[in-house]
Amino acid sequence: MIQASRIKLSDFKINIGKRLLGVLLLFLAPSITMGDTKPEGLRSDSIYAQMRKVADWQWQSLASEGFKRPKTDWTNGVLYAGMMEWSKIANDKTYYNHLLKTGDDTKWRLGKNRHFADDYCVGQAYSQLYEIYKDPLYIKDFKQLADTLTIIPHNESLLWVNKIYHREWAWCDALFMGPPALAYLTRATGDQKYLNMASKLWWKTSDYLYDRKERLYYRDSRYFDKKESNGEKVFWSRGNGWVMGGLVRVLDVMPQKHPDRKKFEKQLKEMAGKIASIQQPDGTWHASLLDPGAFPSKETSGTAFYCYALAWGINNGILPYNKFYPVVSKAWQALSTSVHPNGKLGYVQPLGIAPAKTSFNDTNVYGVGAFLMAGVEMIELDLAKRKNVFSVSVDNGTPVSSFKTETIDWKSVKKRIGKIGSENIAVYNAITGETIPHQVIYNDRKKPQAITFQPSISSGTTLYFEVKSGVNY
Repeated sequence: MIQASRIKLSDFKINIGKRLLGVLLLFLAPSITMGDTKPEGLRSDSIYAQMRKVADWQWQSLASEGFKRPKTDWTNGVLYAGMMEWSKIANDKTYYNHLLKTGDDTKWRLGKNRHFADDYCVGQAYSQLYEIYKDPLYIKDFKQLADTLTIIPHNESLLWVNKIYHREWAWCDALFMGPPALAYLTRATGDQKYLNMASKLWWKTSDYLYDRKERLYYRDSRYFDKKESNGEKVFWSRGNGWVMGGLVRVLDVMPQKHPDRKKFEKQLKEMAGKIASIQQPDGTWHASLLDPGAFPSKETSGTAFYCYALAWGINNGILPYNKFYPVVSKAWQALSTSVHPNGKLGYVQPLGIAPAKTSFNDTNVYGVGAFLMAGVEMIELDLAKRKNVFSVSVDNGTPVSSFKTETIDWKSVKKRIGKIGSENIAVYNAITGETIPHQVIYNDRKKPQAITFQPSISSGTTLYFEVKSGVNY
């Protein structure tokens, strides 16, 4: 069902997961000039444009060069996760079509190692696509695997021997690959057992790999006693980025009254404080968190996950804005300047399990996935600070693109905005700032009664609009 509702700016989220916004409406008027005091790169229109450029470059690259690893591989699973975030704000079926074709190519199956978290990372996208298109095939294989995961004992040690990673979450990366996939399956099916198992296994891994003093995760048991060249413990940036990205994706699904939610929030606060304290002057986190000088270049995959997780924490009221917004704004600016003119994201550390060198020409699909997740949260941060506007969300959770005539009561607009005349009211796309054609409806006494407009909404999309004075902002 398509719905329109009045929302608070701080509630800029959609019902299909936690998403935002949409764009590219039919019959758009020319773009207005934005007068925001924020740096251009931190405004929603700029962030959106950067995300589109990166997403388009990635799909074009895959079309011309092919997938470097199996389409069910974890690297691509992370890309799909980010592309889902982007698809839900793009209002362009092209991006969903890419994901649906990939699912058809894989026959909606997981990787070959059934209990290996890397091989069911793709379940995150499968479950979210099922929420929109309602095709049971999308989650059939993943659900069969998840049902098995909920009944096996999971009582082995996480010591890195005997290929333990094929049976348990024995390495920190797994906390992005496995738990969110199970959490999204709960949201898709309504069955809480998958989320509960994700929580149970999360804390098993945390008890083993989380250094409570440092507030960081070891990659796996082999790193307990290793040291960097400066004598510090080895904490890998992307590895801890995996954790924080997975943490907020689980929280995104977890009900407020879930018995483990406070534990997840506590760990997010702990890690966020540590991560914020070791951000580098260039706005990024280098490959080695405690020995950044050993790898002095930027590293965007870890940085993107930190930007994503911290911004999500701010947007959801868990992390204080005043403390963490400067951190994520520096991080996003650093990420933006790592994008090539053609949209290629650079400084992505290559495949690995530990800190390593990277360069402007290094890229990989998982870095792009993280970048897109971060971008959505940064857009929400921009929107959440808008003042003197009446906000309207229009949600299309169906698999069919639709038009919807929206009618907004004039009294409600005035209550939110204050004294304003009908002659200078305007409707804007909340992300791009583009003006949306509208009409003011008057009563017999020629007094305004309502505002009406008609957006075109792609499947799986929520659009957000702002009604305000028709002046630049």
